[in-house]
Amino acid sequence: MLVIGVVLGAAAISGGLAYLAARRWPEPTVAPRLEAPTITESIEGRPGLATFLARRRDPSELTGLALTIALAGIVGGAVGIGLLLTMVKTHRGLADWDLAFSRFGATHATQVSTTFLRDVSLLAGYPGVVLIGLVLVALEWRRQRSAALVAFVVLALGGQFAIAELVKGLVGRARPDILHLTGFSGSSFPSGHATAAAAMFMTAALLLGRKRTTRTKAVLAGAAVALAVAVASTRVLLGVHWFTDVLAGLLLGWAWFAACSIAFGGRLMRFGAPVEQAETIATAVVDQTDEVPGGDRPAAGVSNAF
Repeated sequence: MLVIGVVLGAAAISGGLAYLAARRWPEPTVAPRLEAPTITESIEGRPGLATFLARRRDPSELTGLALTIALAGIVGGAVGIGLLLTMVKTHRGLADWDLAFSRFGATHATQVSTTFLRDVSLLAGYPGVVLIGLVLVALEWRRQRSAALVAFVVLALGGQFAIAELVKGLVGRARPDILHLTGFSGSSFPSGHATAAAAMFMTAALLLGRKRTTRTKAVLAGAAVALAVAVASTRVLLGVHWFTDVLAGLLLGWAWFAACSIAFGGRLMRFGAPVEQAETIATAVVDQTDEVPGGDRPAAGVSNAF
C-alpha cells in the first residue's frame, strides 16, 4: 500500500499545483460575444476605441498569451531535457535519485501494488492511447465537426510516439538493472509511457475544455497533469525506468503538445473571433466617418452591415 500511496500522493500534489496555476488564467478566456449593433454603438461613441481596434495586429490578447505560454513550454521542455541528459551523463543532480527510487519500488512491491501500477501504466501504452484518442475524437466530433480536430489528435498522440522513439535511439540508455515488475522494450531515456501520458491527457484537457468556464479548464488541466505524473511514477516503481527517464518523458510530452497546440490551436479555439468582428466594424466605422462631412457620424447603413 505504501507504493500506491506514493503514486497517488505524487499525482495529487502535481495535479493540485497545475490546477492552481490554471486558475490564474485571465477570465473570460474569450472576448464577450456582443451583437454587431451593440459593438457599433460603442465604437461610434468612442473614436479612440475605433482607431485602436482598427489598428490591432493581434485579434486577441489571450491568443498572444496562449502562444507565449506554448512557446515557453517548448523551450522549457527542450532545455529541461538537455539538463537531464547532462545529469545522466555526469551522474549528478537528479540522477543521484535514480537508483534510490527504483530500489524503493522493488523493495516495497506487493501483488496488489504491482497490479495497480500495471493497470495505471496501461493507460499510456499503445492500445490505451489509441482507445482514448478514438473516444476523444468521437466526443468532440459531436461538438465541432472539423478535420482540424482529427488532425490535431492524430498529430499530438501519434507524433509523440515517433519523437520519443527517435530520442530513445539517439540516447541509448540502459534500463535499470533491478527487478522488473512488467514488460518493456527499447532503451530507457525518455520514458515512452510518460511522454504519451503527458501529451495525451493534456490534449484531452485542451479539447474538452473548449468553451468551458475557467474553473472547468483548471480542473481538466489539473487532472491531466495528475494522471500523467501517476503513469510516470508507475514506470519507476515497476523498475523499468529511471527517475530521470520519466521526468524527461513528461517534459517531452508536454513540449510536443505545446508544439501541436500552436499548429492547431487557433483553428480549433478561435480565440479572437468576436474581436475580429469588432475590428471589421471598427474599420468600417472609421472609413465611413471619413467620408461624411465633419467626420462625426458614419454613413447610413453601417450599423446594420454586420
